[in-house]
Amino acid sequence: MSQQIPSPWWTPQQHADRRPFLLARNRITAAIRAWFAERDFVEVETPALQVSPGNEAHLHAFATQAIDLSGARAPLYLRTSPEFAAKKLLAAGEGRTFELARVWRNRERGPLHHPEFTLLEWYRAGEAYETLMADCASLLTLAVEAAGSKTLSFRGQNIDPTKKPERLTLAEAFHRFAAIDLLSMVEPDGATDRDALAAAAQAQGVRVAADDTWADVFSRVLVEKIEPNLGRERATILCEYPVSEAALARPKASDPRVAERFELYACGVELANCFGELTDPAEQRRRFEAEMAEKNRVYGERYPVDEDFLSALGQMPQASGGALGLDRLVMLATGANRIEQVLWAPVAEV
Repeated sequence: MSQQIPSPWWTPQQHADRRPFLLARNRITAAIRAWFAERDFVEVETPALQVSPGNEAHLHAFATQAIDLSGARAPLYLRTSPEFAAKKLLAAGEGRTFELARVWRNRERGPLHHPEFTLLEWYRAGEAYETLMADCASLLTLAVEAAGSKTLSFRGQNIDPTKKPERLTLAEAFHRFAAIDLLSMVEPDGATDRDALAAAAQAQGVRVAADDTWADVFSRVLVEKIEPNLGRERATILCEYPVSEAALARPKASDPRVAERFELYACGVELANCFGELTDPAEQRRRFEAEMAEKNRVYGERYPVDEDFLSALGQMPQASGGALGLDRLVMLATGANRIEQVLWAPVAEV
């Protein structure tokens, strides 16, 4: 028996089914722009083509080439985030910026993932990263109001966005949901004890392979034991990641084992990733090189470092920045269960 192929998104019936979600998306986008404008943010537009798409081991880019008039070729990439360019604008003197940026990530497709999607990315020069926690809470309420709803929902889970988000550190989450003393395995200089974490994870029924790194085990515990419990009755702000898991965030002054990084969860869905930004070019280079060594080990490839970005980083003021998945926010505000429902023209599957 042949498998029925779904009709394309552009057929009138499919479009009619999706159109209420899409109109809600437009209202949410307009409300976001107004919210930032009221707070003296400048909307910016940064280039989609970059010399480096980012230097995180498990981030995969779409590659292309620039060809000059002589026919010479140079590699370029579609951005996975507008972060590098946005920080250059901070170095240039902008104080508060935001962008609704179209971005691209390879090897990603599913109910919550699409190869081309939209990130809301915003920066506050001279402001603490805790300010972004309040921003995130406001954006949840804003989205629901613009959508004409009262709750955030995803696959049978519903939460009230007006409830103050729970703030939970990684150490607290690992203790509560996995019975693991995470910070006992992190040294003051950020070095990690892979074997201790692996043993603790295995004791909780998490599979660990012989060649798994600390980051592999950490991620597996996070995905299997922690994330399913987040954002259940209200939104969750998961904060204070070990410094090894925060490539672009600065260490927390009161505890250098952890970084000023948090993620926002609602209905079990990760919505945002926010940092107190690292502004040390030498340390940033070291982290990028370590990430690219790991990428080369796992995937047999690496991306170049944006030297222009590292130069700008040395002049960038202390700042905090956040990235929120607009499409996922629209999904939860409208009750959609697949990301294609909230995209005006989804990318064809190949």
